[in-house]
Amino acid sequence: MLHASSSTRSQPDHFILPDLVSHCNFPLVYHPNGDFVAAESVRWLDEGCPELSPKARSALYGLQAGELTAYCYPYCTRERLRVVSDFMNYLFHLDNISDGMMRKGTEELSNVVMNALWFPAQYVPTADQSAAEASAGKMARDYWTRCIRDAKPGPQTRFKETLELFFEAVHQQAMDRDAGVIPDLESYISVRRDTSGCKPVFDLIEYAMDIDLPEFVVTHPIIKALNQGANDLVTWSNDIFSYNVEQSRGDTHNMIAILMNLRGLDLQSAVDFVGDLCKQTIDAFTENQRRIPSFGPALDRDVAMYVQGLQDWIVGSLHWSFMTERYFGKAGAEVKRHRVVRLLPRRGDRAQDAQVSMRPPAAEQCASRISTPSSPQSQKDSEWPRPFNFRSLFAYLPIFALFALWVPSLLHVLSRRYAGVFTP
Repeated sequence: MLHASSSTRSQPDHFILPDLVSHCNFPLVYHPNGDFVAAESVRWLDEGCPELSPKARSALYGLQAGELTAYCYPYCTRERLRVVSDFMNYLFHLDNISDGMMRKGTEELSNVVMNALWFPAQYVPTADQSAAEASAGKMARDYWTRCIRDAKPGPQTRFKETLELFFEAVHQQAMDRDAGVIPDLESYISVRRDTSGCKPVFDLIEYAMDIDLPEFVVTHPIIKALNQGANDLVTWSNDIFSYNVEQSRGDTHNMIAILMNLRGLDLQSAVDFVGDLCKQTIDAFTENQRRIPSFGPALDRDVAMYVQGLQDWIVGSLHWSFMTERYFGKAGAEVKRHRVVRLLPRRGDRAQDAQVSMRPPAAEQCASRISTPSSPQSQKDSEWPRPFNFRSLFAYLPIFALFALWVPSLLHVLSRRYAGVFTP
């Protein structure tokens, strides 16, 4: 573990993305009801979170989490697509509100959400929870109640377990943030596989396709390798796509930032390193698909649907990353074409620029006079000749009037008191 350095590193003004889209040959499929369900789902989250700021509400619609769901679950029923889409929108919401949270805040958020999953019928506050349920808990209870109506036992159990792992990893990330610690690469990869949120959304592949894989299938080395490979590809490619936004706000929970800090790589070398890892992961996933053993005719069908879901996540997330406004704003299609990413200014630089741009001209002149003392001759030249200000004369009229009345009276008194003194 290293502590985050406060020193600044000189950076170029851009970097070039690796061509992951061309390297991934999986077919891209979109759910027939994807647009309709996506619109319903984003409204669900919007209406359920009245505390959202106008900026966050606008970003919610630019996110297009429902469209990502339609790419990653293109073969399920419309009803199940809606439940998964609601969770996807909700998961991004959790990610947004947990960013920047301190350790205590992530614990409270975890308790609120997991309470809804363990007690879906009604709100049962624990000793340290308020009597009124937070919106994060209400939203979790809403989608989870709909999910467990027809979700099979295995996916339900695994979903709750992996969502717990998500919150534990977010908690670890918050502790590192509190302490200013940058983890080593191995520790980061381990934690990142949980903070990505891929594990619970991969469990929803079983829900979406109405299957329940036995534990011996889920824990088989090849199935585990496929699951982890899909997780790594989605996570590491996301580190590349999100790096620009994250570096602008000083976030170090990113593989590129860690490689630059711990291995001394420049920005482009770190991006290329992660890009090569992503390409190797796609190749390994394809190889592991060929090595899937037979579990019997009935289970082989379910396994094929599950692995297809992992594959859809790989290709869907790659293409969606250029459609959402989360990483490249409205320039996603252009960035996808030329792969050049212009670096955003860091938060401190933006604040400094804003102060300069907002300074009024009078303040600039004042600052220049303070920072650059003028010579005595220049001061004299600036002070003389001065135009006569008639308005200043009127300010002294009351003094003149008082003087004109008071002096004669004083002379009269003195002349009477000392009249004999001056008499010969």
